[in-house]
Amino acid sequence: MERSVPNREALFRLNGRPPFGASVSLALQHLVAMIVGCVTPPIIIAGVIGLSQADRVLLIQASLVMSAVSTLLQLYPIGGRFGSGLPVILGVSFAYVPSMQPIAASGGGVSAIAGAMLVGGAVAILVGIFVKKIRLLFPPVITGTVVFTIGLSLYPTAINYMAGGTANTYQLVVETKGLTEALVYGSWQNWLVAVLTLAAVMVLNHHTKGFCKLASILLGMCFGYVLALLFGMVSFADVSSAAWFSLPRLLHFGVTFDVPSCIAIGLLFAINSIQAIGDFTATTVGGLERNPTDQELQGGIIAYGATNIIAALFGGLPTATYSQNVGIVTTNKVVNRRVFALAGGFLLLAGVSPKFAAVLTTIPQCVLGGATITVFSTIAMTGMKLIASQDLTARNTTIVGLSAALGVGISQAADALSQFPESFTMIFGKSPVVIATLMAVLLNVILPKESA
Repeated sequence: MERSVPNREALFRLNGRPPFGASVSLALQHLVAMIVGCVTPPIIIAGVIGLSQADRVLLIQASLVMSAVSTLLQLYPIGGRFGSGLPVILGVSFAYVPSMQPIAASGGGVSAIAGAMLVGGAVAILVGIFVKKIRLLFPPVITGTVVFTIGLSLYPTAINYMAGGTANTYQLVVETKGLTEALVYGSWQNWLVAVLTLAAVMVLNHHTKGFCKLASILLGMCFGYVLALLFGMVSFADVSSAAWFSLPRLLHFGVTFDVPSCIAIGLLFAINSIQAIGDFTATTVGGLERNPTDQELQGGIIAYGATNIIAALFGGLPTATYSQNVGIVTTNKVVNRRVFALAGGFLLLAGVSPKFAAVLTTIPQCVLGGATITVFSTIAMTGMKLIASQDLTARNTTIVGLSAALGVGISQAADALSQFPESFTMIFGKSPVVIATLMAVLLNVILPKESA
């Protein structure tokens, strides 16, 4: 009978028929909260690889479409077990960017990332199957250390983007599009646009309420985009030629298996599987006033792994649960699956339109940097909150401090592992997340527990 309730009370039930207008507005709220985070990683990775305009569009398309598919499969489990059945949103995750960047830069490109995703998806499925036993290895001090390190490792990316990207990107853009000198790396124009974009985000986030506060990053980016237009940093040359409708292509980028890349990404999939437990739990506790069942956790993580395998085959980037959308659920208590299905539908519509993806590729890197540095700082602080949820004893501070120090320190010292084999350097020297994760788990096992 619950499904026949056509009133606002249905918004606060998992099933039911809420008013269409309210459902659409709430779905757009979720879309606005995650769309920037969903499209920025593919834009960053496309820039690192130096993809052609057509392939940049395809990468963004595939990432949006697979985010929608992942979300819908979580909402409506296949066979009642393949998916959590919980009101969650999935999208391309920044957590993988620090490890994907060296893979992309080393010449592996999207195909090597896809191969690593296939392995990572299998790892996530295994975690889902044995979730009750494995989750004991990842208490909040471990997951918090990993999330904190991810945030720290993304700061240089944001700063480089605020300065205008790389010199190579500038030369390519100027030669092919004839843009102004405003795109020179480190120019005052880039920094002015980036800082004003950041200022707009901060003002909207801390001095407004409702939609403006929720969409502070998106609106701040729009403000920066207008400034960039005034400085002549934007070209629409490739937008007019983009089609209005197209589907992602199976194996367009191919699949290659590089062992170091597979190990690095596979480890992150294991960590994000455990992190998903936190998001599922926060959703059910905050929105449904209960803890998730073992079946919901198991089905959700298995579906997370399987949908990432599908995403790899269609050229998408790794997806994960979005904590900002979990925050919306815990705030407004709206848990109706139709609201989230509409959000997934909007994502799908955006993904099948190359024209929309082409417009996104025109966003200058300084605008992206100014808007996303706040996202990266939030990621780091989320890690700190997880760490602080446990007592900051001498043991825990050693685990966090030493793991982050070794991870970030080794990755920032360019030649620290220069005498080791290249495969070893790819696993342990390119991204701080791998060493930080392994050290945190190891220290948590070997350091003696402190007596109460």
